Amino acid sequence: MEEVSNEMSLPWLKEEVARLKKEKNALIMAHYYQREEIQEIADFIGDSLALAREAAKTDARIIVMCGVHFMGETAKILCPDKKVLIPDVNAGCSLADSCKPEEFKKFVEEHPGYTVISYVNTSADVKALTDIVVTSGNARKIVEQLPEDEKIIFGPDHNLGEYINSVTGRRMLLWKGACHVHDRFSLEKILEMKREHPDAKILVHPECKRPLQMIADKVGSTAALLDFAQKDEASEYIVVTESGILFEMRNKCPQKTFLAAPAEDAECQCNECDYMKMNTLRKVYRCLRDETPEIIVDPEVAEKAVKPIERMLQMSR
Repeated sequence: MEEVSNEMSLPWLKEEVARLKKEKNALIMAHYYQREEIQEIADFIGDSLALAREAAKTDARIIVMCGVHFMGETAKILCPDKKVLIPDVNAGCSLADSCKPEEFKKFVEEHPGYTVISYVNTSADVKALTDIVVTSGNARKIVEQLPEDEKIIFGPDHNLGEYINSVTGRRMLLWKGACHVHDRFSLEKILEMKREHPDAKILVHPECKRPLQMIADKVGSTAALLDFAQKDEASEYIVVTESGILFEMRNKCPQKTFLAAPAEDAECQCNECDYMKMNTLRKVYRCLRDETPEIIVDPEVAEKAVKPIERMLQMSR
């Protein structure tokens, strides 16, 4: 197929995406961490939990998942009869990569009798080894529904697991994984920013390290932080998560100021996820036009992986 010219304008691309979407009965879904140009044209924007719920109920023929690979896999597992596309197949996830299926399988086998809870930021193969999948938005709610004496393995995000332990009093056994974006925020630089903006409230994602959680006015998922900002009376916020969420925060609260928290290394844009930003509007257009790259999940793996995802959806209602 002919490549898209670099001279093609964003307005033209937006018109073509809208045309193709209607022609092909496609639904464009985007995570809050996507580029602004993608959030602007998406039919649905949300966090991992909202994206999973929306995918499970759509009647579209095609789902274009503007996020990272595990999100496309989750949509395909929930909608095996749909064609699930991702604009850039190389859009991976450092957190999912920190939990290799063969290593996690060995870890689980070394701890018989444990209920296995996996964060949604995992591959389909890891989900297939899991009893319940969770997101940052529902992890606490789901853990608290289990008996207090239940032995639990939680992976792969150690920071999130530590946070859930701290607020529930549980002693879950934690896998040592982390998100490269959230793990690199600088406590010292955030405190310095707070001194410069003393009235600003600090919003922290639970994938961040414990010291950052402890200085937060609110710890929560992207959706929870957005909801807090909409309801709270403050006018200024320091946002300690991937900076893509600032687009929706500013849309929902135009009268408020949102500041992206600094990373440890000023030379590195560590408050942005390189994987999330691999998707572009041009790639969305190509993806819809050519109906590729398509997410494929082995049917046997999908059959196992769908059970913990469905259990999550039931327990988080």
